[in-house]
Amino acid sequence: MLGFDSSVKIFDQFFKKILFSLMKNDIMDFHPSQIPISKTFDLKDEKDATEAAYEMVSIGFTTEDKGFKVLMPKDDERKAKRIGYTVTTTVTYALRQAEQDRSVKYWTYHEDEDHYAIVFINHQILEKLGFS
Repeated sequence: MLGFDSSVKIFDQFFKKILFSLMKNDIMDFHPSQIPISKTFDLKDEKDATEAAYEMVSIGFTTEDKGFKVLMPKDDERKAKRIGYTVTTTVTYALRQAEQDRSVKYWTYHEDEDHYAIVFINHQILEKLGFS
């Protein structure tokens, strides 16, 4: 029987193979950094993440044919994960509160040496721009 750590490593290897296979087969034929951005938020903590999520919803995901970008610091991976979780869940929650369309897609990637990034965009806008 495998231990927890061994199971996690096997799952991680399996996930990487699937992700590589999807990218290799051109299922995702663009990089999220190619999506036009309406506003970029440089977040330092979870409070900033909550404020940014509500601001994105107040601006609206369908007002322009653009998305939103969130930058998170790489220096503290634990903090970056908490910021990412907070902003993604708060966007969904705020959209539900505002009774707006919740079909928002997002991708997380390495922006540069100092930042991770998450790009958010409405699904219909993504299709309209030809990225689907």
